[in-house]
Amino acid sequence: MSPLAVQTLTLGTPLSPSAVRVMLLGSGELGKEVLIALQRLGVETIAVDRYDHAPGQQVAHHSRTITMSDPAQLRALIEAEKPHLVVPEIEAIATPVLEELEAAGVVRVIPTARAARLTMDREGIRCLAAETLGLPTSPYRFCDSLAELQAAIDDGIGYPCVVKPVMSSSGKGQSKIDGPDDVAAAWDHAMAGGRVSHGRVIVEGFIDFDYEITLLTVRAAGQGDQLGEVVTHFCEPIGHRQVSGDYVESWQPQPMSPVALERAREIARAVTGNLGGQGLFGVELFVKGDAVWFSEVSPRPHDTGLVTLSTQVQSEFELHARAILGLPVDTSLRQAGASAVIYGGVDAQDVVFDGVAEALAEPGTDLRLFGKPESFVKRRLGVALATDTAVDAARAKAVRAASRVRPRARG
Repeated sequence: MSPLAVQTLTLGTPLSPSAVRVMLLGSGELGKEVLIALQRLGVETIAVDRYDHAPGQQVAHHSRTITMSDPAQLRALIEAEKPHLVVPEIEAIATPVLEELEAAGVVRVIPTARAARLTMDREGIRCLAAETLGLPTSPYRFCDSLAELQAAIDDGIGYPCVVKPVMSSSGKGQSKIDGPDDVAAAWDHAMAGGRVSHGRVIVEGFIDFDYEITLLTVRAAGQGDQLGEVVTHFCEPIGHRQVSGDYVESWQPQPMSPVALERAREIARAVTGNLGGQGLFGVELFVKGDAVWFSEVSPRPHDTGLVTLSTQVQSEFELHARAILGLPVDTSLRQAGASAVIYGGVDAQDVVFDGVAEALAEPGTDLRLFGKPESFVKRRLGVALATDTAVDAARAKAVRAASRVRPRARG
């Protein structure tokens, strides 16, 4: 098979006829960083979200608010704005519209419209990984009712197991089931946590892993004798800790055996190669010794990859921006580092942050406050970043910095 040629855009000047126009569908904290990276390369940006004043809308050249899962609204917006690239940043999008517009040559979807459709729900991507590509995964079943969920557990999945909505993000609606008494509550939690009303879950047999990683995998322009070709690049593995399926800490690099690292890269190369296109993918994997299992993949920057803002020569957001524009990338690690989430802690609007100076007083620390217009107790409002000579020291430093930031309602 001949190498895939890189699709490269000639960069121009924002707000002029020469501008390269990129539309982000979803403009949270991750999208905000992608928008900033694109603007540094002279790209005109359009930030779309379901609510006004989303983080990315605060920095983009243009902001639009629509229901992105509504096919008519999404089609009308793309046809009116005429972006060169559409970059999905969330799952709840009317992907059939993207496929139709891509097929008609109206717009290029990142990485591809097919990839956006397959990865928008766990069913499409799990079936691709396990059944089409034959990659190692946990045992799983899809269920459309509480009765089907119980039957799947009884018929072979067993306890403990994990239940997730087929369409959700950042761990929403996910729970671990330790016994029969937990099943109904897990079903209800999944129904409440899904991105859209879907009524379908995946139940997975529990893998007794040592740790889990995100392997940021970049399909971007090659260099040297591979110039002009799409080449797969890897960042150093990112370790992370989750609570109720939600990331609370991440660190880079995660130590791995050479065998496990090579297997992780083989899995990531296989799944991202099948999805195709250009851009950065967050591939989640379970690791035990030298054994590696595929978990999930997102065709976009990953929340655990926020750590790369302090650890890498180019952050995951810069890598994504360069990759989609057809530019060379550098995935080099600069130094060990960690991130720790700052939660809202309150249900309020017009939030202020105490303790910022104290958090930044320790050398090697940094913060990102996302600018979300409303706080919830468990809403992620920011992240603390830290670097040090060793991962453990950086983790401790990031947790200290995050703990010093205290959001509260103004007044």
